[in-house]
Amino acid sequence: MIGELAALGAALSWTVSALLYKKALERTKPVSANIIRLSCTSGVLLVFLLVIGKFWVLWDLPVQIAVLAIVSGLVGLGSGDTLYLVSLRMVGVARAVPLTCTYPLFNLLWAVFLVGEPLTLSAVLGAVVIVLGIWLLSYEKESIVQGVRRSVLLKGVVAALITAVLWSVSITMMNLAVQEAPDLDHALVINTVRAAAVGGVLLAFSPVLDRKLDFLRVDRRTTAALVAGGIVALGLGWFFLTYSFVEILETRAVPISSTTPLFSTLAGIALFHEKITAKTALGSVIIVVGVFLIFLV
Repeated sequence: MIGELAALGAALSWTVSALLYKKALERTKPVSANIIRLSCTSGVLLVFLLVIGKFWVLWDLPVQIAVLAIVSGLVGLGSGDTLYLVSLRMVGVARAVPLTCTYPLFNLLWAVFLVGEPLTLSAVLGAVVIVLGIWLLSYEKESIVQGVRRSVLLKGVVAALITAVLWSVSITMMNLAVQEAPDLDHALVINTVRAAAVGGVLLAFSPVLDRKLDFLRVDRRTTAALVAGGIVALGLGWFFLTYSFVEILETRAVPISSTTPLFSTLAGIALFHEKITAKTALGSVIIVVGVFLIFLV
């Protein structure tokens, strides 16, 4: 039961972080936001390791595990999360989060085409259901979406779907890393190495990625929201998911972690007054149902 609860904790953590990011993105660019989020959060995580006396585990971490964690971070946190922030800014929490949470569909593809696992009827049905959910979330009436708004909607949806692909690759690599060192201390350290490596890379290349260095001029309130979101998402959310891999199979942990849309849709209505149609709400639920069908055994 603890593994399932950990995966659910990841879903809840990512819902909270999405709300914080959305608020911050009203006052800064996605690239600048990701540089601040990852560099500051990784510093907090490293200090936390030092305070609780687990810093020594860093030196005990095998090289192959460290490499998997770092590459996973570059793919998922560096590239994937930047696109995620772009999508949040363009199409809002209630639409971006459900679309990015289709990542279990792509995890299934890696298992079938790369690992050679059999494709079941429930998996095919789940894929069809997810596509239907994506259509419901992305659809707007012709009279409402015109010109620039239609263009923004399309770009935001594409960014969210690419995010889902990158996250699926990142999650698979994290699962491989955790299976090599299955205990709580290593799960914590692997998650920290993942975030710290990407934070360092983004900071080092900030003159290229953020040419005007706008991240240095972000106000304190926005910075606080980004750091708080980073701590919740990377410190808690990803740790919960990483630890769930220690306790249960990926095929159980990943679908549970993808239930974020249920919480984000309600939060988008309550906190940001986003216009949620019946299609949007139904699409969120359908995507989650499709995810569970994919991993139904």
